[in-house]
Amino acid sequence: MLADIVLVVHFAFAAFVVGSLPLIWTGAWMKWGFVHNRSFRLAHLGAIFVVAAESLAGVVCPLTLLEDALRQTERNAGSFIRRWLHRILFHDVPEGMLTMLYVIFAGLVMATFLLFPPCVRPSRPPPPAS
Repeated sequence: MLADIVLVVHFAFAAFVVGSLPLIWTGAWMKWGFVHNRSFRLAHLGAIFVVAAESLAGVVCPLTLLEDALRQTERNAGSFIRRWLHRILFHDVPEGMLTMLYVIFAGLVMATFLLFPPCVRPSRPPPPAS
């Protein structure tokens, strides 16, 4: 059960990283204000940079390591959630290709950050003088 929870968190993280980029582009085109939210955009940029940096350094994702460790102690390692989310998250491709894709994607996210920058909230105007 714990391994499945870690896998769902891992899937949600990947969905955030991958899904936010088209959401930002669509939102910029449709003039949706939330896609310029500074916290959202910094979280997105930071998330893909962590993924790319881990891959460049040859570090295995901590969520993958935790899930694997938990699966070794659980009896039901072949749950429905595991089968479906593993098909979506994990692919049998060379590690170098994944690293290249992560770095290219990080570059796209950075370019998007520069093309459609987040808004800095304007400070409140000073109170009227009495």
